[in-house]
Amino acid sequence: MVKKRVLSGIRATGRLHIGNYFGAVKGMIELQDSPEYETFYMVADVHTITTPYNVDELRKNRREVVIDYLAAGLDPRKSVIFLQSDVAEHMELALYFSSVVTIARMQHLPTYKDKIKQYPKDNTMALLNYPVLMAADILAYKAGLVPVGVDQDPHLEVAREIARKMNEKYGTDFPEPQRFKTKGEYVPSLKGEGKMSKSVEGSYISFNDPPVEIYRKVKSIPTATQAGGEMNQGVNALFTLGQLFIPTQMDAFKHEFDKGTLQFSHLKDAIAHGISQELRPIQERRAQISEVDVDRVIKEGAAKARETARETVNQVKKAMGLS
Repeated sequence: MVKKRVLSGIRATGRLHIGNYFGAVKGMIELQDSPEYETFYMVADVHTITTPYNVDELRKNRREVVIDYLAAGLDPRKSVIFLQSDVAEHMELALYFSSVVTIARMQHLPTYKDKIKQYPKDNTMALLNYPVLMAADILAYKAGLVPVGVDQDPHLEVAREIARKMNEKYGTDFPEPQRFKTKGEYVPSLKGEGKMSKSVEGSYISFNDPPVEIYRKVKSIPTATQAGGEMNQGVNALFTLGQLFIPTQMDAFKHEFDKGTLQFSHLKDAIAHGISQELRPIQERRAQISEVDVDRVIKEGAAKARETARETVNQVKKAMGLS
């Protein structure tokens, strides 16, 4: 049986949080543990430099994400785990792909428009080319499935367009990658607006947060003066988190809400406890991971990833008349 390939990655902008866990990592683990798939999972450190960043923090964070991957359950015996910057073929392939994508197409992406609003003084070519590099990340391994959040759909469409154009123009055999949907593909911010994000302070719960910090953060979620009626954004965020972490209890809480008798503090306590229980084994496994383990995973993962990506780059160069 020919295994289907999977590629996913998370930016090295800080420790992973529960949004990353439900939006990507749980799907990554599910695919890793299936005999049908060959899985490649990277730390997207090159993508991190497309927006303002601190050099020392990046050096630290990219290792921290590898450790969080391992603690969450990614297994280097089953998956290729690597740093994006260790595989130069990604960047080389992105340049080749940029020849079939127009500037106008990139400028019209909603994700690009959002980023230049967020960073008006840092509207760089790296930011504009972010989706092209993402396409190269995926197609370097000819991956057909990508476990990422729903917010990455516009970038995946670019990857599909690039695959089609390369196949039509040069006779390559790239698949058109699809998003692997996870149960918690959209985890709401603790602030009650938008999604949980490392770039928004106070919006997320990290893998390493102790129970007391988790309780404090969940308590801070804005709700309402009383239960009942239409849910506002904060209450909706709270119930969404409840469905992820304490699903068997949520019918009862919803019934109380509809009756107007729900005490939000009780629901918050239950959710905080559920999150703490979910994160406990991750935190325990993390404490057992040594620096030697991390170094070995990074070195071996880079070698395996480069071998596969180099094959693809050689095929593309030949098809384009560059070799």
